[in-house]
Amino acid sequence: MAIHSDWGDWLPRAVEDADPDGIAVWYLGCNGFVLKAEDTTVFIDPYLGTGDPPRTVRMIPVPFDPADVAEADAILATHEHVDHVHGPSQAPILANTGATFHAPDDSLAVARDDERWTEEWDVDDDQFEEVAEGDSFEVGAFTVHVEPAHDPDATHPVSYVVEYGDRTFFHGGDTKPSDEFARVGTEYDIDLGVLAFGAVGNIPDKETGEPERTRWYSDENQIVEAAGDLRLDRLLPSHWDMWKGMTVDPTVLHDHARSYDHPERLDVVEIGDRVDL
Repeated sequence: MAIHSDWGDWLPRAVEDADPDGIAVWYLGCNGFVLKAEDTTVFIDPYLGTGDPPRTVRMIPVPFDPADVAEADAILATHEHVDHVHGPSQAPILANTGATFHAPDDSLAVARDDERWTEEWDVDDDQFEEVAEGDSFEVGAFTVHVEPAHDPDATHPVSYVVEYGDRTFFHGGDTKPSDEFARVGTEYDIDLGVLAFGAVGNIPDKETGEPERTRWYSDENQIVEAAGDLRLDRLLPSHWDMWKGMTVDPTVLHDHARSYDHPERLDVVEIGDRVDL
């Protein structure tokens, strides 16, 4: 399946041309991000598909064609769901750049067995790196730590802590609050944390097609609870823009967070925006 970008190639070119003083972070919509420090570029959960209408309907632009990505050192996947592990979105990046794909076992099973990336694209099996909670590894200028996540809808979700010098970024995937997050918040001084946020939607059931009350992401109180346990300086809510029936206004989090010590600041961004650490 070919990916067609609504925006041409300006976003990959902006990432390539950037020379950040610290970590530059671009939001790709859904739960996708690009991080760059020095000459190292890492993608996390980039998804450029349109969903599976009428059940899942993409509500935001497709920001780039993966074939236009010329510089990447790694892709990190948080869990096995299609909007986090997706061959048409991710395999062309691996093929073009030689980047490594870091993911937990069930996510790698999707890439290897279900979607056969090594057969459908010019991807080698040695580009796959299995990760598990407690692992740490280097990707160029970044140090990446693999931590737990609590996503009852996934079979093996993880979160990532990405460090560069004294700057620290956290990506929770589609996690909800976790008993592990107080420990993670104590072990790391997290400058910016990404947590998925969305409505409880009336979504067609996968088997019957009948509308069913569905919660895939944290609500207002859950996301603030997780941000507090993680002791985030800055909270960046994600995923709120993506699926029809699940979209929500992230600015409401200002009121939910104002009486807590953490997060100290709410960063509300739109697809294509850049923030800096």
